[in-house]
Amino acid sequence: MQPTDIRNPDYFHKVVDCQWACPAHTPVPEYIRLIAAGRYSDAYMINWESNVFPGILGRTCDRPCEPACRRGRVEEENQPKPEPVAICRLKRVAADLKGDDVKSRMPKPAARKNGKRIACVGAGPASLTVARDLAPLGYSVTVFDQDPRAGGMIWSQIPRFRLPLEVIDEEVNYILDLGVEFKGGVKIDSMKKLMAQGYDAIFVGSGAPRGRDLDVPGRKEAAKNIHIGIDWLSSVSFGHTTKIGKRVIVLGGGNTAMDCCRTSRRIGGDDVKVIVRSGFEEMKASPWEKEDAQHEGIPILNFLVPKAFLHKNGKLTGMTFEKVKAV
Repeated sequence: MQPTDIRNPDYFHKVVDCQWACPAHTPVPEYIRLIAAGRYSDAYMINWESNVFPGILGRTCDRPCEPACRRGRVEEENQPKPEPVAICRLKRVAADLKGDDVKSRMPKPAARKNGKRIACVGAGPASLTVARDLAPLGYSVTVFDQDPRAGGMIWSQIPRFRLPLEVIDEEVNYILDLGVEFKGGVKIDSMKKLMAQGYDAIFVGSGAPRGRDLDVPGRKEAAKNIHIGIDWLSSVSFGHTTKIGKRVIVLGGGNTAMDCCRTSRRIGGDDVKVIVRSGFEEMKASPWEKEDAQHEGIPILNFLVPKAFLHKNGKLTGMTFEKVKAV
């Protein structure tokens, strides 16, 4: 009999549902056993090798592993609301309780370079992962980003109350300390010029940092008081926006909308509402994101389609909606 070929991820589909559901195929049972044994640094390193940013993901991951968790199916008959193992939060446990020995266990900068130069455009999770994997092999990796610090959307669009800067800086620096060169404040606006610099390979990890606008009557006239979600979150992160009006409407039912409404509450919004055209269950936001917003007293109004922005003398005064129902 041949040994099981665990190099094929399909194997995990048969035996470890949560590991299969994880995009990085992180060995979930292994690091949970290590946490149970109090071996937090070991659990952290298992995660770091697989998903690169355990402390960040432990606070922000969308948790595809948890709906796949067998625990939920096992408990279906035992309680009205079966719950999976808190896999994501356990990742945070490992990150928060790890020892100081973790840094010494990270790969060291390559003692000898292989002569190959790699450029990474964008300093978000994708480019940093490429740099993490290539630098120890001897590649000279340079990461470019238009922002002054590395992290991409991790630091520019996720609110600080969810993800503190010190957590971002710690895990980003683990990568930069491998001998990766970071050039912040440098916007790559010509691939031709970059290619002319003699790099052996270029990785483009610029992301898709563009939100969706809403083209209904009054949008242009009241533009001063209307913001696109991820752009507004970036403005808050950069410190350009420090307060908002007392009455706030957030349009949309995704995780960005949940971040916007909770951030609004923290910078001056008293009457904050989320208005969604779909039903509550059909919203794209993760269930825990919706719960967190509701726990902060933010109402979510469903089945309302925005029809127009109302304005007077260039100032937004209200909105009109059409009430619909699911068919």
